[in-house]
Amino acid sequence: MNKDLPVCPVETTLTLIGNKWKVLIIRDLIDGTKRFGELKKSIGSISQKVLTSNLRDMEESGLIKRKVYAEVPPRVEYSLTKTGESLKPVLDSMIKWGSDYKQNVIEQ
Repeated sequence: MNKDLPVCPVETTLTLIGNKWKVLIIRDLIDGTKRFGELKKSIGSISQKVLTSNLRDMEESGLIKRKVYAEVPPRVEYSLTKTGESLKPVLDSMIKWGSDYKQNVIEQ
């Protein structure tokens, strides 16, 4: 885990989840463990390379855990760590804000 985190807590959060892919990965893993293919299908327009890169970053940051099963073909599952699960209120706030914003735009 990177010890050179910014002093500002908002910047620290953005450093860890500051792109749309990471937020969408967390959104999908809030409901439980998923395999790579399930994440890729759910997120949609993400490339395999970008998904792999983001999953590795998030694992290194301690937000997700990766479990590899010794099978042929290998099965890999991803789930949130306790730290990753602690982001649920942040995502809940984003859901509420996004819903309110969409509603306000529709009403105008």
